[in-house]
Amino acid sequence: MQAYSLDLRQRVAQALAEPGARQAQVAARFCVSLAFVGKLLRRQRHTGSLAALPGRGGPPRCLDAAGQAWLVAQVGRQSDVTLAELRDALAADTGQRVSVGSVWRVLDEHGLRRKKKPARHRA
Repeated sequence: MQAYSLDLRQRVAQALAEPGARQAQVAARFCVSLAFVGKLLRRQRHTGSLAALPGRGGPPRCLDAAGQAWLVAQVGRQSDVTLAELRDALAADTGQRVSVGSVWRVLDEHGLRRKKKPARHRA
């Protein structure tokens, strides 16, 4: 989820500084939550800043750089291998167990996106 822009934060703070302004009215006016308005005021009071906190980076990757390189090399050697086969071979060769989705994300990031096989239709 993206943080609210600094421009919006400044407009909300400016509206709150007006005489008689209530947090609930300002929240409704700018289509933000009452909790956001309260947190914005608290942040301004404690730090003097309206800027959003920096991102935390998310969870660490399940697959290290060596495993990613192994996957890319494996696809270079055998281009018709399935994601499940790659996952199983990775576990057997390196001991790293990951999901098929993790394998797909690595290949997608390296421009080696696997195409889905067309579904078989029964007549």
